[in-house]
Amino acid sequence: MSNAAPDRIRDLVIPVVTDLQLDLYDLELAGGVLKVTVDTPPGTVQPDGRPGGVDLDTIALVTRLISRELDASDPVPGSYTLEVTSPGLERTLRTPAHFRREVGKQVNVRLRDMGEGGLRRLNGTLVGADDDTFTVRLDDTLVEHSAPYSQIDRAKTVFVWGPATNQPKPGKAPAKPKAPKNVPSSQEGASS
Repeated sequence: MSNAAPDRIRDLVIPVVTDLQLDLYDLELAGGVLKVTVDTPPGTVQPDGRPGGVDLDTIALVTRLISRELDASDPVPGSYTLEVTSPGLERTLRTPAHFRREVGKQVNVRLRDMGEGGLRRLNGTLVGADDDTFTVRLDDTLVEHSAPYSQIDRAKTVFVWGPATNQPKPGKAPAKPKAPKNVPSSQEGASS
């Protein structure tokens, strides 16, 4: 496959997601599957204060609109399957833009080989990212470690579960308080 197909696809997809106030997070064409990953812009918050995300209705709409554009322009020779998705809570980091977007979040990075500090795995907070390198403050030592993107074997964000709350799960109604069980008082059955 030439680089022209992904560039043509990107040129068709970006206006669709931009019109829906979304970001094109990633685009990958491999093995007969065109995977388009969309996300809300960084810092998007839902009306209830939770971080914003892409819901299934939005994914369905994006799929229909992108499919229409691809059918009209036919930028991919042969047959392929279109898959539109969101990056999810634990998202793959492949590009410098992905890393810049996730600065301040927990990450898990596996390097191709041991780097300068003899480290192959970097687990900690992503504290910096530029066009060539990224920097992680390691959880266990709090030392900052930088590496070039070319050394990455695999990288992703790590969702950190917060403390348990009494908040309902998304889409669920709040739980009704349970009535106290009938507990006999110490006065019952006592003779005076």
